Amino acid sequence: MIVTRFAPSPTGFLHLGHAFAALTAARAGERFLLRIEDIDQTRCRPEFEAAIMEDLAWLGLDWEKPVLRQSERFDAYRAALQRLEADGLLYPCFCTRAEIAAEVARAIEAPHNMSLGPEGPIYPGTCRHLTDAQRRERLEKRAAYALRLDAQKAADKVGALSFTEKAAGPQGEHGVIAVAPLLFGDIVLARKETPASYHLSVVVDDAFQGVTLVTRGNDLFAAAHIQRVLQALLGLPAPQYAHHKLILDPSGKKFSKRDTAVTLRSLRADGLTPYHIRLRLLG
Repeated sequence: MIVTRFAPSPTGFLHLGHAFAALTAARAGERFLLRIEDIDQTRCRPEFEAAIMEDLAWLGLDWEKPVLRQSERFDAYRAALQRLEADGLLYPCFCTRAEIAAEVARAIEAPHNMSLGPEGPIYPGTCRHLTDAQRRERLEKRAAYALRLDAQKAADKVGALSFTEKAAGPQGEHGVIAVAPLLFGDIVLARKETPASYHLSVVVDDAFQGVTLVTRGNDLFAAAHIQRVLQALLGLPAPQYAHHKLILDPSGKKFSKRDTAVTLRSLRADGLTPYHIRLRLLG
């Protein structure tokens, strides 16, 4: 049975891009789930969560109950982090964002020393090389830190991996795709204010909910590489993927939650019906 999900963050109102993603997921699955990705409690709002459900119902979508919320899953994320830590795959990173930005700026001046990943310059691994004594000293001083995955150790542990793309990536990628485990470098998996990163929480929650087909915009195609690595490290099943086109505004840019003119509720207020929305998005 094909199980899909739509997983918005309640940080604003849904727009046409969200509508297309939700309709695509619902159409592809025999079971359709809704997950609220509210792990960032500083930006998420209950009124936006209520609006998400109202807008999806207006579109004619129905999803299984109860709805899963990431804010209720912190223990599961901690357990995943503890497993990775026990395997020696995590290290504390004490670098501030300003320090990392300064290192990146220096690397730009010497581009042969800089590596780029899907999310920008790859972290240079400064804190990976700290001794145990240096780490203990900083931890005893209660220095703020993030937990990073040691990408090379992770790659060595999982070996050769692949994932299956049922649709197409941004360059037409399709079928069995070889994983590039070092693509993102030593990514952050948790911070003090965020108990799990997007990549970790998505992997843990997709497995928990039994999602078998992940449908999402092809701007997230690269994320499948690191998520497949995390699935292997945590002993979790690997869903298949179907990345779809992005819905763009007239200028060719992605729709944004900041663009209130194209929210579903603004279009509804202008007299558009769910039929109009579906016709525009799906033809």
